[in-house]
Amino acid sequence: MTSITNFQTDLLRTFVSVVELGGHTKAGIALGRSQPAISLQISRLEELVGASLLTKEGRTILPTQEGEKLLTFAREIVRINDEAAHYFRRGDLSGVLRIGLPTDYAMAFLQDTLAMFVRNHPDVDLEVHCGLSRGLHRQMRADELDIIVATMPTTQMPYLSRSWVERPIWAAAETFKFDADKPVPLAAHPEGCDYRARMIQSLDSIGRRWRIVYTGSGVSGLQTAVLNGLCVSALTRPTLLKGMRIVGEDEGMPPLENLRVGLFYKHPRLSAAGINLVSDLVGRLDSFGASDAVQSA
Repeated sequence: MTSITNFQTDLLRTFVSVVELGGHTKAGIALGRSQPAISLQISRLEELVGASLLTKEGRTILPTQEGEKLLTFAREIVRINDEAAHYFRRGDLSGVLRIGLPTDYAMAFLQDTLAMFVRNHPDVDLEVHCGLSRGLHRQMRADELDIIVATMPTTQMPYLSRSWVERPIWAAAETFKFDADKPVPLAAHPEGCDYRARMIQSLDSIGRRWRIVYTGSGVSGLQTAVLNGLCVSALTRPTLLKGMRIVGEDEGMPPLENLRVGLFYKHPRLSAAGINLVSDLVGRLDSFGASDAVQSA
């Protein structure tokens, strides 16, 4: 009979904490253990894995290649463990929970999950912050947000729980007509938005002229500009409204490059309410087949 290696949850929790908090000392403070005890736990985990899990670059502690692989499983195992523990304690959830969503589709995709969470946990004050993805990542690193959904410039990023691929679509009003002699009129978020960059790159690739005729930070403004026939824009299917149509290559609009979007959180910093919300969001993504990978960094 093949023996099975059992990874103790406390060892995995220590490993996740060292990586996400940036060192043994900070992990020890968060977990109430001494630095030597943290080091011993990491050594024990490395013995079980049979590989080195951490490396140092200057003052920064990073997971090795094998560490990255283990981190994928470790974050999920610890999250499920904590979700089960909170369930059987049946304690009331309370406190403030800050979630960041991209302006590109704001709450359109996940708003029903967030609304249900608020109804089920009335003592939790949910704060939703909408902004550009690069800003959300910055706020996450600064501990200004607890959970974010944001686009990903690379396939591996810190604090990643789930990722999926989003294909932007060209949207125009049903009555909109292109004028071949004029630049394509665009509605876009401010500079730095991934959807804005995708539109410009797509049109530049075929040498088609364009101009920005509307700039706004909220998706509703872009939707209104498109519905009014003022311009076209890159949207997602959840934000396509009645009165809009999808524009394709038959009208001279090249396809837009895919975007990778991720769900991010710092497990050691997350409250019981946060663990519950992450589980709700993961369930929502999985039910739609949006999550194509369980990743962590």
